[in-house]
Amino acid sequence: MTIWKSMLHNKLSSAVTIGALEVTYPDGTLKHYGEAGVNPVKVHLKNNKWARRIVLDPHLALGEAYMDGNLEVENDDIFGLLDIIWKNLLSKKKNFTIPGFARRIARRIAQFNPAGRSQKNAAHHYDVGNDLYRLFLDEDLQYSCAYFEQPDISLEDAQKAKKDLITKKLLIKPNHSVLEIGSGWGGLGISLAETAGAEVTSVTLSEEQLRVARMRASAKGLSEQAQFQLQDYRATRGSYDRIVSVGMFEHVGVPHFQTYFDQVAHLLNEDGVALIHTIGRPNGPGATDAWTAKHIFPGGYIPALSEIMPAIERAGLVLTDLEVWRLHYAETLREWRRRFKANAEKITRKYDARFIRMWDFYLSASELSFRYGEHVVFQMQLAKHQDVVPLTRCYLDTNYTEQKTHDHIESIYA
Repeated sequence: MTIWKSMLHNKLSSAVTIGALEVTYPDGTLKHYGEAGVNPVKVHLKNNKWARRIVLDPHLALGEAYMDGNLEVENDDIFGLLDIIWKNLLSKKKNFTIPGFARRIARRIAQFNPAGRSQKNAAHHYDVGNDLYRLFLDEDLQYSCAYFEQPDISLEDAQKAKKDLITKKLLIKPNHSVLEIGSGWGGLGISLAETAGAEVTSVTLSEEQLRVARMRASAKGLSEQAQFQLQDYRATRGSYDRIVSVGMFEHVGVPHFQTYFDQVAHLLNEDGVALIHTIGRPNGPGATDAWTAKHIFPGGYIPALSEIMPAIERAGLVLTDLEVWRLHYAETLREWRRRFKANAEKITRKYDARFIRMWDFYLSASELSFRYGEHVVFQMQLAKHQDVVPLTRCYLDTNYTEQKTHDHIESIYA
């Protein structure tokens, strides 16, 4: 038994107490870890060097070993393997490594995202090909957390519910000027123009997403009312009644939080409302997982609320509402992963096996991070003055009438 195999064996022996794991090592040795009498997740580690890499830097090496085919999981059940890891290692915080500590110390450097680097980072993930996303997203190509009002609704209905709720929180009136920071494939911006009568300006750094968003707006005759631009948020000019950003703040990076919210405050009218929808950390600041930072979202970072709020306060903005979505993204990702695997044959025609394993690992790990409470979604409603939005959430009700709430506010401030 090599020293690295011995170290990995000892680590797994002490760590795996929930569920069962069966590992076949490069020399053919088979070891069982965890509970007896439980069907194990079976893996085959094919190369001794990967035992060393996984011991030294599991956050990076485990995903890379799976991507490269040096870690095989029976029935390609990478979700089952990661589930074992989440239950036994990450949830118990038995995951300290020197590389992981160093990454946390150096996270500000890793998240330094000037305009040129931001566009390159966006292209890395969003410009891999629109056909890929069409195979696992909903019909509207919503690539952010859906809102499951009922547990048994479809992904399409849950994504529509998300857009409807955002529209309500923005309190949009016809002809309101709306800035969207981060266009996606245009679904939300087009919806705000089509259903709420808004005049939308939407900025993105993805050329692939921009092309599709413009095509979709043109097909609906909304090219003037919903305009999409290839532009960094820091270069945006003008004044807007409403600002919305969904799934983009995760790409800003800690060093730029103040710049971001200063820009929101600068662009927002005095009686304006902004809605920022972002993945967040409920357990305080951290560092981006090494594998994710390298292969999926370079420059990205999931923020804690304690990191966001000081920048909001210094920008002169008021937090008028905060909603935390728990498990909604886990359900969204479960459906994305199901659709991705159902379309594996089509995906294989264009992408190689390594790419497919990378995405399977990404979708599985992402779902579990929400399933076990490492990540949630924050929806933050912001304004410059506390009285520009209703004092209760009654306006989110379908029976809400603007006049009734206006009268209520007037009575309080009389």
